[in-house]
Amino acid sequence: MKKTKPDHTLTDLPNIGPAIAAKLNRIGIENKDAFLARDPYDLYTELLEHVDPTLCRCLLASLVGAAKGKKWHTITKQTAKEYQKRHPDHTWKDNC
Repeated sequence: MKKTKPDHTLTDLPNIGPAIAAKLNRIGIENKDAFLARDPYDLYTELLEHVDPTLCRCLLASLVGAAKGKKWHTITKQTAKEYQKRHPDHTWKDNC
């Protein structure tokens, strides 16, 4: 019997593949509803603090895009600027 994927999984969101879903799981975000109930900028901060301090602005754009239904590569610059406003002491890594 073929197992079907529930329609509320993280990977049903745009920009969220298995690798990002696994990172989100590590901070307690296990489904689409839990993700959409949170601010993606706050989730990014939690991921930086608790999962991987080397995450780049592309991952931030993936999270914001998933929440807004936009492709990550079309919003990377604006999401990075917004994050910088919220976290003026943040320094971006040159890894994306």
